Amino acid sequence: MFHNKILTHFNNLFNWDLRYALPYIGNSVFRLYSEEGSMEDTCTVNPLQPHTLTSCGFNSSNPLIVITHGWSVDGMMEGWVLRLAKVLKTSLGHANVVITDWLTLAHQHYPIAAQNTRTVGQDIAYLLQTLQENFQFPAKKVHLIGYSLGAHISGFAGSSLGGSEKIGRITGLDPAGPLFEGMSSTDRLSPDDAEFVDAIHTFTHERMGLSVGIKQAVAHYDFYPNGGAFQPGCDFQSLYQHITEYGLMGKQTVKCAHERSVHLFIDSLLNKDKQSMAYRCSDNSAFDKGVCLDCRKNRCNTLGYDIKRVRSGRSKKLFLKTRSQMPYKRMCLCLPFQPKHHQDMQNFCPKRIDFSLRHCALKQKLKRPTVLNKTYTFLITLDRDIGELMLLRFHWEGLALWTNMWNRVQTIIPWSSAGNKPLLTVGKISVKAGETQESLECEKEDLLHLQQFGSDPFVILERTSCLENQRQHKKEMHSL
Repeated sequence: MFHNKILTHFNNLFNWDLRYALPYIGNSVFRLYSEEGSMEDTCTVNPLQPHTLTSCGFNSSNPLIVITHGWSVDGMMEGWVLRLAKVLKTSLGHANVVITDWLTLAHQHYPIAAQNTRTVGQDIAYLLQTLQENFQFPAKKVHLIGYSLGAHISGFAGSSLGGSEKIGRITGLDPAGPLFEGMSSTDRLSPDDAEFVDAIHTFTHERMGLSVGIKQAVAHYDFYPNGGAFQPGCDFQSLYQHITEYGLMGKQTVKCAHERSVHLFIDSLLNKDKQSMAYRCSDNSAFDKGVCLDCRKNRCNTLGYDIKRVRSGRSKKLFLKTRSQMPYKRMCLCLPFQPKHHQDMQNFCPKRIDFSLRHCALKQKLKRPTVLNKTYTFLITLDRDIGELMLLRFHWEGLALWTNMWNRVQTIIPWSSAGNKPLLTVGKISVKAGETQESLECEKEDLLHLQQFGSDPFVILERTSCLENQRQHKKEMHSL
């Protein structure tokens, strides 16, 4: 690929093996964050002068978190850096929070800034080596958080660190794509760079052969909110207008969706009671079909700071849906539905199916005709927790033929067809909550008969009826 050739050219110009040459010359500024909250109130730490760590208030008993920004268009420190530092400090209580200031090297043409990432990674590695040698500070207590190019810097810091002990954790916030997509694991962030690596991908939408955020998996757990390509609340029309005027890497072009990764991580610290859950899936298309809400064998995990650290040989891709603003959490439900038979109709062909749970309207437009005896699974997302699954209301809107024949027909599941003439027979209707793994499922050997009762077509599943049906079914099976 073209961008791979560019990076190879830069690698040939600069000999990476010279990174351990002495004397060490630092290219980055390390600022220990204090609770005062401004960049001017940070204390500069010099790895060449270990006493500056003590004078700045570094506490070797507490863990260390290093925040590293990305490419800079204007040479100014972006506001999210201090906000993340403050949230980490206040949420975690006892922690050393250090900001890597590499603005001098970041405020360059993008290819040059990308080239500088390995140099900055070596600076961080040197700081960590200083901590090990002077404070016996273990690498496992270090958490590197890097945004965009900063994610790859964090990876280079991990791979440059000498000794057998690895950094405890690296979090990549939408790792940069250009000049890193498709590269080998040694030339970008990878799972090999720390004991545990997680990444959040929020702007992988490709344009002109490039995506701002890297598409490929680069961690033990790679999260793709809303598929990773783009994010709700980020206006595509404004985006393309800005690309036309300022180019792909213009500041406002990438800010909304690219920076959403940062705010999702901050959200995980601020809203502990609203943690976003993600689920392993082959791709976003499969996730949108509602077939991946399974938490067995570590198939789901929490996005953000409180992720469950489970190492694995291969990168795992996880998907989730979020809101357009904080708190970003959305609940995911999967809803399988299996029509079996419809009286006097060769095909049951609703063009839209609506569901409701405790007055939450869940509309699902069908993209293709419904085929009998086939199970359809829908992914339903909610902005709020609806509590225990107790009742499901099922409503269909048919095609013109259906509407003419059965205008405003209401049906209800009786669990017995005695005395009533069934209109539709259903093999299964159920609903499962991804976060709690709780399910409300009604399934029976002699099927569910939906009957005519009034003015609107709907079906109701109630937990008491379903549980009674399940108990009766087990009793019948036991008597055999």
